[in-house]
Amino acid sequence: MKRSEINQILKEAKTFMADKQFALPPWAYWTVSDWKKNKNDAQEITTNMLGWDITDFGSGDFYKRGLFLFTIRNGKLNVDKKPYAEKIMIVEESQETPMHYHWSKMEDIINRGGGNLVIELFNSKNGTEFSSTPVQFKTDGITRAVAAGGKVVLTPGESICLEQGVYHRFYGEAGKGTVLVGEVSMVNDDANDNCFYETIGRFPVIEEDEEPLHLLVSDYSKFI
Repeated sequence: MKRSEINQILKEAKTFMADKQFALPPWAYWTVSDWKKNKNDAQEITTNMLGWDITDFGSGDFYKRGLFLFTIRNGKLNVDKKPYAEKIMIVEESQETPMHYHWSKMEDIINRGGGNLVIELFNSKNGTEFSSTPVQFKTDGITRAVAAGGKVVLTPGESICLEQGVYHRFYGEAGKGTVLVGEVSMVNDDANDNCFYETIGRFPVIEEDEEPLHLLVSDYSKFI
């Protein structure tokens, strides 16, 4: 991805979150010099990968297959005491986050406002395969089930609890608008806890055609 494309996505995301009255912590807007000045005090942020996160999953087409995320809080296994994480995400209409599951993380995905979020589900078997068995889950504490590959549509205010080993992909429902999506989960580890059905890239390779508007989580080691 080009840095100019990432910067534009960041601008659009800030406008959308402001419209939905979702505020981020002050450090979200630090400059590179701010990061360097606060490097020692902000080690939890950089070590636990808090902050801006934009990916096209290696597709080359962010709005077809991609995701905007901001990790607000996160622990780190065997390092600190925090056992939970929280993210805010923006999902465009028909913009796919590809099929994956987590070995360790249990998570709630929440429609915080905007359009509708569509989630497709499979149980996993033998590590990487789809199971043909029905998928059981809960939406806001209500037990439900769908057939393998079935769709769940979350309208604003609704949430789904996804247990470990449940394959899921999601996208915004066409014609319903951009979705503000929350995630509350166990500790998040994008380096080791994502099992994608296809071989994809989680973090983008960035072409530096202009200065970064804000640092991404994948930028910390390069710029700080």
